Amino acid sequence: MKYPSILFVILASWLGFSCNNSKSEEVKKDDVTDYVNDPHSYAKPNTAVVTHLNWDAEVNFDSERIRAVAEWEIKAKDEAKEIIFDTYGLNINKVMVDGEAVDFKLGSFKEELGRPLSIPLSEGAKTVSITYETTDSARALQWLDPEQTAGKEIPFLFTQSQAILARSWIPTQDSPGIRFTYDARVKVPSNMMALMSAENPQSKNTSGEYTFSMPQPIPSYLMALSAGDVVFKSISERTGVYAEPSLLDTSVYEFQDLENMVQAAEGLYGPYAWGQYDIIVLPPSFPFGGMENPRLTFATPTILAGDRSLVSLVAHELAHSWSGNLVTNATWDDFWLNEGFTVYFEHRIMEEVYGRDYSEMLASLTRDELQEAAAEMMKEIPEDTKLKLNLEGRNPDEGVTSIPYNKGYFFLRLIEEEVGRERFDEFLKNYFQENKFKVMTTEGFIDYLMANLLTEEQANRLQIKEWIYEPGLPDNLPVVESDRFAKVDEAQKKILEKNLYPASGVAEAWTTHEWLHFINHLPKDISQEKLAQLDAAYGFTQSGNSEILAAWFQPTIRNNYEPVYPRVESFLIQVGRRKFLTPTYRALLESDKEEMAMDIYEKARPNYHAVSRETMDDLLGYEEEGEESNPA
Repeated sequence: MKYPSILFVILASWLGFSCNNSKSEEVKKDDVTDYVNDPHSYAKPNTAVVTHLNWDAEVNFDSERIRAVAEWEIKAKDEAKEIIFDTYGLNINKVMVDGEAVDFKLGSFKEELGRPLSIPLSEGAKTVSITYETTDSARALQWLDPEQTAGKEIPFLFTQSQAILARSWIPTQDSPGIRFTYDARVKVPSNMMALMSAENPQSKNTSGEYTFSMPQPIPSYLMALSAGDVVFKSISERTGVYAEPSLLDTSVYEFQDLENMVQAAEGLYGPYAWGQYDIIVLPPSFPFGGMENPRLTFATPTILAGDRSLVSLVAHELAHSWSGNLVTNATWDDFWLNEGFTVYFEHRIMEEVYGRDYSEMLASLTRDELQEAAAEMMKEIPEDTKLKLNLEGRNPDEGVTSIPYNKGYFFLRLIEEEVGRERFDEFLKNYFQENKFKVMTTEGFIDYLMANLLTEEQANRLQIKEWIYEPGLPDNLPVVESDRFAKVDEAQKKILEKNLYPASGVAEAWTTHEWLHFINHLPKDISQEKLAQLDAAYGFTQSGNSEILAAWFQPTIRNNYEPVYPRVESFLIQVGRRKFLTPTYRALLESDKEEMAMDIYEKARPNYHAVSRETMDDLLGYEEEGEESNPA
């Protein structure tokens, strides 16, 4: 069989759901029919599934706990005897079904999955109410002391639910293939504002109580909460920025093109379906560049470069409003369907707003990163260089490498080059509209692709099977040519070979991307003397641009350029973004600086979110004394 049957496509969705800006029609829950088996969830949604959440919570910063009631509306088959939720380290106090208290059972603990919560159902049961409290094992939550914030006076809380961490702060059916709507009431201290992946307030109130509504169905990995001293400023009628007061003006300046990006995205692939699109700039311990929580993108402050040069990250998170949030991977094995599409869409948005020469610089950097990552991974974990992954028995976070992002992007770019941009745009627009608020498998996408765009001859020529199911990079990886990078190469040659630095105004006009290309293409064995000359000329070690600084750490650490060491330490202590931490700690290890790496990590680890801590613990072989391995 050349292509898997379309029977594998997941249509676990609410058909007929439509939305425009902030209003939506009632979800047709009876249309929920079939779900794929998800090895990363205990839930059995084909027997009993959640459809709507009413969440009532109080956030206690003194105890660093959330006490809450999660009341779920459910849909169960007549023969269903129980409904199963995913939990991780939650203290379950009481469970009620249709208002009556029932016994419940917590199953055995598994390190990555937590414990199943089994609740008995009577025939015709409609609601399940779970009273509970989070614990120290809530890996999604990061509680920040005041000194870890920009304002230094008020603590802060944020969540990170992707991939399967939502179960550590809400008892839920924690699979990307299960969607639900939600309403919430959240109580926080009166000097804070609470925000969620929902309709949000734009100013603080005196009570500290906030209500939220998410009328479009989302999977649990898009559940999000933050609470702290934040303020809001609008950019347009439907876009705006939340940040700590001292960062607000800087953030608004950086994201001034937000509305233009939304319009560019809509022009490509159809109306924005979520109403409001806002960004919150979180404290620097946030483990990712951004998280595409619907209506409220979480963003790292490391993108505040002062010149809007790093806003491609915003374009990426915005693009998720279509690829990922609107059409979602059915399981984490299909993660590339979220991220590969999003990188492709991100580059198209950047091209639309800033021009082709700009977006091709991004594409060139993406290609370099892909080739480097694939070569490294082929030595150790070649199976993870496939687009379609097999993560059963593993933490799905292990699949969050650059492969689903960048190999996925070039696979889609290859198809565009084959059929032409006009046809491919029409195909993607229809794909998003026909499958909105549904989930998709890799096999389902292949069937859709073959039914609506490619012939078998084209599919064979493009080597689709090799791209998706084989490790490594096929020999038809698209080539990227950047005129702007060619000029950087010319300048670098003059600097390195003739010691002729670019005339005033040349290098000064380079964007972050040109500087990254320059640094990334320095000789691997560059001398300390030349590094010092470059540092004196361009001030890399003292750069306030996190992307440039993290790139500069690679050649300097590996070539023992000692003046950079204090900056490396301060950066690793202050910044928790995993994209920067991993290569920097790895450079220390691979250049025989393990003692330095461990000394820094001891100081920095308390500032990192659990997502970053787990990756760095594994990289560095770190074990904390007294760490719990089997939470309640």
